[in-house]
This record gives sequence, C-alpha cells and structure tokens, in this order.
Amino acid sequence: MTRRQNRYSALVEKVFFGGFSPKKKRIPFHREDIERAAEALEIKLPKNLGDVIYSIRYRTSLPKRVLETQPEGYEWIIEGVGRSAYAFKLVRLSRVVPRTDLKAIKIPDATPEIIRSYAQTDEQALLAIVRYNRLIDIFLGIATYSLQSHWRTTIGAGVQIEIDEIYVGIDRHGCHFVIPVQAKGGNDQIGVVQTRQDLICCSEKFPGLATRAISAQFMDDATIAMFELTVDEDEVKVVEERHYRLVPADEIDAKAVRRYRR
Repeated sequence: MTRRQNRYSALVEKVFFGGFSPKKKRIPFHREDIERAAEALEIKLPKNLGDVIYSIRYRTSLPKRVLETQPEGYEWIIEGVGRSAYAFKLVRLSRVVPRTDLKAIKIPDATPEIIRSYAQTDEQALLAIVRYNRLIDIFLGIATYSLQSHWRTTIGAGVQIEIDEIYVGIDRHGCHFVIPVQAKGGNDQIGVVQTRQDLICCSEKFPGLATRAISAQFMDDATIAMFELTVDEDEVKVVEERHYRLVPADEIDAKAVRRYRR
C-alpha cells in the first residue's frame, strides 16, 4: 500500500507542478498527463489510471510539496470537470471531523454476527452496520430504504462518480427524499469534493426529491459519527451531527431511556 501511495503521489506531484504558478487557483489536467508524468519519471503505470485520482481525492493527502503551496486557510482539491478531465482547485479549507465533546447515544446492536465476520473493508462493514441498525432512519427521523450501493454514474459533462450508497425516504407528511451516503473508515476524510458531487448527482437524477447528504464515520472507540452535510461556496458545512454506539440491549438501562426521552 505504501509503495503504491508513493507512486501515486509522485505522479500527481509531477502533473501538478507541470501547470503550477503562484498566482493560479485552478490547474486543469487530463488522464493523458498522468501517462506523460509516468514516462518522464520512468514509473510503471498502474493498470487503473482512475485509481490514482481516486486515491488522492478520497484516501490519502496530496504530496507534501503540493501542500506547501497552499495559502493559509486554503487547500487544493481535485475536482472532476469532464470525462477523464480534472482540475486542481484552490478552495477554503473545509474538513469535517467528529466532535470529541458529543455524547454517544446507545443503540441496541442489530448487526448479524456473520456480517461482522465477513465484511472485507471498513467501508463495507460501516454501510452494512448503518443499514441493519436503521441508523439513517434514526438520525433523520424518517423512514428510509436502501436503493443501491456503490452506484457508479456520470454527472454534468460526463464526470464519472461513485456514491457509496443511495437511500430513498419518506416522512410523515408524504415528502420524498433521496439520501446519498458516504461511508468513511480508516484514514478516509470527509471533504468538499465527494459531498458536492453527491448533491449534484441527486439533483440531476432525482429532480423531484429533496436531497439530504449523509456521511457516516467510524471513530476510534467504534462509535459511529453521523453527519448531515451541505456545501456552501466550496465549503462543507455540517447541518447536524450525532454519535451512536451499538451495544447489547441489556446495556441500555431504564434511566438512559428516560434521559433520551427528555
């Protein structure tokens, strides 16, 4: 994994500085630029060129030399602008991390043991846990149903994206919702790129439904942080945050239930 990340970082760094100047706030590039960077650096190209961009956008940070060019309070992101077309874009710093002062709400754990045994990744396990424990329903206070997981589609001018899971929902007034869900585990971070593309996708594919973007993230103590998110002028904003801890039912006493009722 480290060797692959180092290779990806070297390629992205080469592409970035191929178009960088201190006054630029946007640096467009294409997948072909990654191929040229690999040739110049004598690096063997990965079979999946898209994984280079995906990894840097969602799983690891940009190379150190790139980060050093960021003005205070700003950060470089990579946004999709078309089929096989991208751009480094300088935006205000916006990272969402779970609060440490928020009390966790205990929920009876309904996750089948076999699911916990065979989930292959943190992301896969988290999506399953959220689904089996109806955490989207509990968090939003509406009835929701999983429509599709790992949904790959295109938005805008052919920008390819993947949404971790899509739910649809309905409230007591009959209002219908579409709910894109990000699952974040390990070193993954909630950022502006995925949140914005999820919102754009839902407005394009489900124009008659209200959109509520959700992110679920494992914390160090196995607590699940749930966020409702929006994007305001290239910044991710938290609409609501709650923490849930899944426990055996007998660990939730009557006193806790009464406290939650208040």
